[in-house]
Amino acid sequence: MELGVCIASKIDDIDHVLLAESLGFSAAWFADSQMIWSDPYACLALAADRTTSIRLGTGVSVAATRPAPVTASSIASINRIAPDRTFLGIGTGNTAMRMMGHKPMRIAEYEAYLNELGPLLRGEEAEVAWRGQTSPVRHLMPDAGFVDFDHPIPLYVSGFGPRSLGLAGAFGDGAVFSIPPDPSFMERTWRHIEAGAQAVGRPFDRSQFFTCSLSTIVVTNEGEARDSARVKEQAGAFAIASLHYSYDQWRQFGRRPSGPVAGVWDDYVALLDEVPEDVRHQRIHAGHNCWVIPEEEQFLTSELLDATCVIGTADEVVARLRALGEAGLDQLMILPPLAPRDDVLRAVGRDVLPRL
Repeated sequence: MELGVCIASKIDDIDHVLLAESLGFSAAWFADSQMIWSDPYACLALAADRTTSIRLGTGVSVAATRPAPVTASSIASINRIAPDRTFLGIGTGNTAMRMMGHKPMRIAEYEAYLNELGPLLRGEEAEVAWRGQTSPVRHLMPDAGFVDFDHPIPLYVSGFGPRSLGLAGAFGDGAVFSIPPDPSFMERTWRHIEAGAQAVGRPFDRSQFFTCSLSTIVVTNEGEARDSARVKEQAGAFAIASLHYSYDQWRQFGRRPSGPVAGVWDDYVALLDEVPEDVRHQRIHAGHNCWVIPEEEQFLTSELLDATCVIGTADEVVARLRALGEAGLDQLMILPPLAPRDDVLRAVGRDVLPRL
């Protein structure tokens, strides 16, 4: 089991990545949400220039806002600075698109995009559809030093449901997702990935396919409550983001959530109902994975924290991570809130990483 760190891309804080590298984190995944954070590729370029060993990539780049040739050229530019350390995570853009008042890319569009992207990442020609026209597209000067396609760029496909996870199996070198940190969820995830590979006749070997899930970790002190003020400070933003995601799903598909969200659901919906519909998309993701806004602190229950985050003593955290690893998870990437994120990395680097 490896640990990575998901970066809320911030152009003037590359030192956070240097800290992750010094502590032994395997990868830094730069998030792509254009209306809340800095541009991930700009941040990646700075990080690639200042680091030497940590793997670097997008976590994840948004297919809906970047045509496949743009994505391929962008990540191949980073690969020029950090060959053999660069990877591409790609997704439909749940947060990025919804914050603009739009839905994420549809599955059929996502599949077509991935079909275009694969050859382009290898420096090959692809048939690319754009504005109603399909044309052969390739990088015209791949050997002139502008990009690097010679060193392979692994493609990690993001998926949350059966169909998108299936596309990871069909097109990806790996899959990136966010499941509850419970080993029982891994087998279900594997089944969806394998079904996608089988559907296109692709040979599949679990041991050769990379898997990564998004969560966060808080190492508690002996006797500390799992919902203490410190735990809420270090894990609250990630837990609340799951509530935001549930609201988006309910708003689009009518799926009323169960589990730890159910107990606060009616009050949470009532809170958002106070926001005018035409600008509600700007409100849903307020503080997204950076902090908890004051009016949402009431929804930060111990059940929600424990269902979404890995919280416990060092022994408990290590045991949970090992169980996830045994279930087939290769890496857990953690996304702590903005203010305490270095403290979280130091605690995990001191108390957890050496034991993995």
